[in-house]
Amino acid sequence: MALTDEHTRELETRAERIRETIIEMLVAAGSGHTAGPLGMADILTAFYFHILNHDPKQPEWEERDRLVLSNGHICPVLYAALAHAGYFPVEECMTLRKFGSRLQGHPERTRLPGLETTSGPLGEGLSQAAGMAFALRMSGTKQRVYCLMSDGEQQEGNTWEAAMFAGKEKLGNLTAVMDRNNIQIDGMTEDVMPLEPIADKYRAFNWHVIEVNGNDIPAFISAVEEAQAVFEKPTLILAHTVPGRGVADIEFDYHWHGKPPTKEEGKQFLKEIRTMKGSIPHDYA
Repeated sequence: MALTDEHTRELETRAERIRETIIEMLVAAGSGHTAGPLGMADILTAFYFHILNHDPKQPEWEERDRLVLSNGHICPVLYAALAHAGYFPVEECMTLRKFGSRLQGHPERTRLPGLETTSGPLGEGLSQAAGMAFALRMSGTKQRVYCLMSDGEQQEGNTWEAAMFAGKEKLGNLTAVMDRNNIQIDGMTEDVMPLEPIADKYRAFNWHVIEVNGNDIPAFISAVEEAQAVFEKPTLILAHTVPGRGVADIEFDYHWHGKPPTKEEGKQFLKEIRTMKGSIPHDYA
């Protein structure tokens, strides 16, 4: 589908709805992560409403693309995107983290349709995604595998084992998307354990690297299309996002990494999201 101005506006509206659902479910749960999910809403919207080859009515469809969530703590945005895409009722999002709910604090593959892996321990997702991509290539199929990662989990050794494997095997059907929001639970990434020059590191492991404004839906879709045209190596999309995107008072504040809004804060956050007063990250060529 061509990305027309009308379709872009539709995607931006969907991203706003997803952000609203994230706030509502976090308030209902009284626990969970806020900053990362809000920052990744545009990317998840782009995937489930434009990029992925998938069918909510047939979650196990063999021809589907695979999306692996490595940083499982941002699952509110994945749950909200899946629900709005039709995998389960949006109302069920309000059961987040409740006893007996299918929407656990970290995704469990067998609980919900549309989940490809169980995630929680950071650093594992890229290995899982690389294995899937390798197996699909062995099978001679054309599905693509996408792996969503945090920047903080680049501090995990397992990630670099997977990066070496994918680079060695030239997994052109694998695209990793790093949420480069610069925060983690204890502070800014460059204070806790510096990552830069992160793009050069992946290039050294034989990856194609694209830097993009992750909150610009058309720019992100363009980056994915570029990745799809690279056949001789895996691609990393370094997506610069604003943590807490849409709520100016919490943007770039690492304290909101794992903190949910109160009921009153939730009301204020919803008002801001509906007018999108938040800042816009720098444009990346």
